[in-house]
Amino acid sequence: MPLYFAYGANMDAAAMALRCPVSRLIGGGRLEGYRFIIMREGYASVVRNSTRTVWGVIWELASDDIPALDRYEGVAGGLYTKATLPVRTPGGVKRALIYLGCSTAPGRPRPGYLDAVLAAARAAQLPPAYIRELDSWSHGLPA
Repeated sequence: MPLYFAYGANMDAAAMALRCPVSRLIGGGRLEGYRFIIMREGYASVVRNSTRTVWGVIWELASDDIPALDRYEGVAGGLYTKATLPVRTPGGVKRALIYLGCSTAPGRPRPGYLDAVLAAARAAQLPPAYIRELDSWSHGLPA
């Protein structure tokens, strides 16, 4: 089963249980050398930044769940693309599937979207400073 790094709405265990019922939450993880953004379409993405880290959660992704996740992420429509990147997991650095927004232009979050991401980040017990960084997107584009 491949690993999947979620940093946005898919950090939410209840939502993932509906989308990917066979997949299993492993725990927290981080993607180094990237930073979190809200892209112009209003959803989360990550972009390269050598001094930053994106925190999220690691899922053990069932192969049968991947098509549903691809549909949810809008891969066929060009909203996201898939990549495999090294992420730091509880068991060390491992390669994991990640969805990258095709747009790198920053934007504003869709209504309610960032609230769900923040709730999932708190539930996953991500670092408080990182949660504040995520929350800064609710007040306009961070510096």
